[in-house]
Amino acid sequence: MGAIFQSLGRTVIAGVVLVVIMLAIAGSFGKMGEHAYWAFFMRWLHVLSGVMWIGLLWYFNFVQIPSMPKIPDEQKPAVGKVIAPTALFWFRWAALATVITGLLLISMSPGALVRALSIQAPFQAIGVGMWLGLVMAFNVWFIIWPNQKKALGIVTVEADAKAKAARMAMLTSRFNTMLSIPMLYCMVAQQNGGL
Repeated sequence: MGAIFQSLGRTVIAGVVLVVIMLAIAGSFGKMGEHAYWAFFMRWLHVLSGVMWIGLLWYFNFVQIPSMPKIPDEQKPAVGKVIAPTALFWFRWAALATVITGLLLISMSPGALVRALSIQAPFQAIGVGMWLGLVMAFNVWFIIWPNQKKALGIVTVEADAKAKAARMAMLTSRFNTMLSIPMLYCMVAQQNGGL
């Protein structure tokens, strides 16, 4: 058992195997030919991606950014050169996966994508949530990531430009944190009548 948890890859595979076992026990394999099952499965992938994305967004804003001033200068390279680039890799790809799985999910209902994007009934909540998520994903790829590359020294710039880039990345990340709250509300509200 310890060998499974010594490797992240084996741990994730074990989680997938547990899902397959649960499906087998529940006798759900017969449902896999149904549209409803694939809509559910796509929703699960969307939520899984979103948990990774928003979890990392909140890690940056609730843990890493507030902790940086408390870390001694000689230890900061461990965060800036090792932890932050890895977290940002998963952060931006989880954002993209969340958008793609969300668009695939809404596209599984004929006409729903256009109605959601134009915030028409009965897709107002998810439509607002989609727009918030799209703005957030844009910010991740086109503001946060380019500025983080400068702030972390992945792209070489002058010290003044590095400081400005770090501030822009932080402020945009805080903006996304603010948007994540109503975005998550809209996602849950759509299927639970909360809006």
